[in-house]
Amino acid sequence: MLELLIGLVVTVAVGYFIVKNYRPAGVLLTAGILLLIVTGLLGHTVLPSKVDPTGNLFTDALEYVKYMLQYRGGGLGMQIMLLCGFAAYMTHIGANNVVVKQFSKPLSVIKSPYILLVAAYIVACLMSLAVSSATGLGVLLMATLFPMMTAMGISRPAATAVCASPAAIILSPTSGDVVIAAEKSGLPLHVFAVETVLPVSFCAIAVMSISAYFWNKYLDVKENSPMERIDVSEIEVNAPSYYAALPFLPIVGVFVFNGETIPGLSLDIYTIVVLSIFLGAVVDFFTKRFDGKKTLEDLESCYEGMADAFKGVVMLLVSAGVFAQGLMSIGAIDNLLHLAESAGAGGIALMLILTGLTVAAAIATGSGNAPFYAFVELAPSLAAKMGLNPAFLIIPMLQASNLGRTISPVSGVVVATSGMAKISPFEVVKRTSVPVLGGLVTVIIGTLILVPMTA
Repeated sequence: MLELLIGLVVTVAVGYFIVKNYRPAGVLLTAGILLLIVTGLLGHTVLPSKVDPTGNLFTDALEYVKYMLQYRGGGLGMQIMLLCGFAAYMTHIGANNVVVKQFSKPLSVIKSPYILLVAAYIVACLMSLAVSSATGLGVLLMATLFPMMTAMGISRPAATAVCASPAAIILSPTSGDVVIAAEKSGLPLHVFAVETVLPVSFCAIAVMSISAYFWNKYLDVKENSPMERIDVSEIEVNAPSYYAALPFLPIVGVFVFNGETIPGLSLDIYTIVVLSIFLGAVVDFFTKRFDGKKTLEDLESCYEGMADAFKGVVMLLVSAGVFAQGLMSIGAIDNLLHLAESAGAGGIALMLILTGLTVAAAIATGSGNAPFYAFVELAPSLAAKMGLNPAFLIIPMLQASNLGRTISPVSGVVVATSGMAKISPFEVVKRTSVPVLGGLVTVIIGTLILVPMTA
């Protein structure tokens, strides 16, 4: 229990210093390194098996920082930098203004920005079918949907929350965690995903949409959030109307190339964004009447956007990853697992305990997958001991891990979206908290109604 106590104390301290406006990246990185060093002092393994130890607990902690810089800087971090660079380029050449101007006209008939917010959230949820990564989806939406939402009168915190939360509820029947959950439940994938998970997911999305409408409206009034709908006539447009298609190239590319839509051709999100930047530059080159010098000068805005993303977003992701590893290696998550295993409760109580612990672990670590993968191993044995249906325990845990990530100020998707919006991660978490709570309650009720308790 000492490890759990240390983890809780450090987590509370992190929250305190971030609320006091200390730089989040520095706070998380410092706390993560401290946890890794304490882990070594307590005799636990500091590094995961995929990282080679250096032979010293202090340099082991720094070795993990290096690993995260390579892993997140070169993987997810590169994706974020490319998307941020693309967004900056679209703004620089005037394409975003063209989008706002053209879409403002048909959308002007909808007077309430909160109805637009709900519509944007539903569209974002559907996008999760094409983009499996919560952070990747959030960044993609920030680069494409966010400017249009704010121009339509949706406040920046509310628009950011929409981009941060579509992956809170699982829709894809073939995502990795759904496949594992079906296996542990002892059910065929199509039965588990389509007949049990999807109905609960649809109900949760409906509840979260309604909650987002009223909660964001309440917060905007309470906090007097700036949300001025842009007057279309005042938007300065220096680009032709066909530039309106350019900001949506990554989204179109995801649906067209990220799979086998075209036989024999499958591109990942990185290549899709690079292709989108290339096509944008080609269109701009022809539009500027073959002025190559001007086209290359405009592309500098893309590189500057990538650099800003590394400073403001990627380093936050690296720091959050080090902090999460510190919590896991010190044994805080293992202690939570022990609490769940030793809980002598009835079927419903056990389901609530496992769901609550999964949410708590997801909030603390900022990861949706790690807590679920850890806790799901317990479910079959606990269910067998108590004569329960494993799916009755696993389904709410599956959804809770993703919901918990959405209200974690250190999760990749919250850190990335808040960094791009230049607002505090806690502001995003505040906006997502009530919809997530509504979604969690819906998931629990849906499980009680749709999933038999006993095997």
